[in-house]
Amino acid sequence: MDKKTVSRDGTALAYERIGAGPPVVLVGGAMTTGDGLLPLAAQLAHRFGAVPYDRRGRGSSGDTAPFAVAREVEDLAALIDAVGGSAALYGHSSGGALVVHAVASGLPVSQVALYEPPFALDPSGAKERAEYTERLTELLAEGRHGDAVELFMALTGAPPEMIEGARRSPMWPAMEAIAPTLAYDDAAMGDGLVPAQRLASLSVPVLTIAGGASAEWMREAARAVADAAPDGTYRTLEGQTHMVDPTALAPLLTEFFTR
Repeated sequence: MDKKTVSRDGTALAYERIGAGPPVVLVGGAMTTGDGLLPLAAQLAHRFGAVPYDRRGRGSSGDTAPFAVAREVEDLAALIDAVGGSAALYGHSSGGALVVHAVASGLPVSQVALYEPPFALDPSGAKERAEYTERLTELLAEGRHGDAVELFMALTGAPPEMIEGARRSPMWPAMEAIAPTLAYDDAAMGDGLVPAQRLASLSVPVLTIAGGASAEWMREAARAVADAAPDGTYRTLEGQTHMVDPTALAPLLTEFFTR
């Protein structure tokens, strides 16, 4: 990320712009930096100016306390202003929850695409989210960043052997470094349920996408998000999971963003 802009509270934000077409800002989910979206940006660059960025507290971006979801909305406002004054938005996973907040706040956004926003559909999902929030808050307050990462991985369904393998990997120190931002994604997710009222306020076209090989609840959540938006469309990418292949995703995004 070699470009910088500054958010309203003075936080420096690092981003790239790949391609010269209309801007599409790419918003990553939990435990990701802008680098993880570079492959997708490269696939979109033939038609768009794809803009991956490091969310605050990650990569080359700064951070400023105290945190609020509104600060990340202001970050997106600064990025959109830096790349031309209006943009389409793509949000992956919990990054999609942040995108919904941003669009509902009235940012100059033309279209929204979301890949598997991990909302729950019933009270049991909200209970699990509340328990996760409580435990995450405790671990971060105690400085137990590694345990916070483990907690998040368990929430996503990672088996113990995968978590243990991650702990032994060279990537683990970088994962621990951005563990405090797990609280930012958790805040954007709210109570964990589909934010029907917020979605109903959106006045732009919304595309939600889920992988055909993902868990059924992921597909149902994406469909529910589309159903709650006034101009929502749901699509399935056959054979894909939550870790979607950019070469499979880009054509669908290109079709949607060029309407």
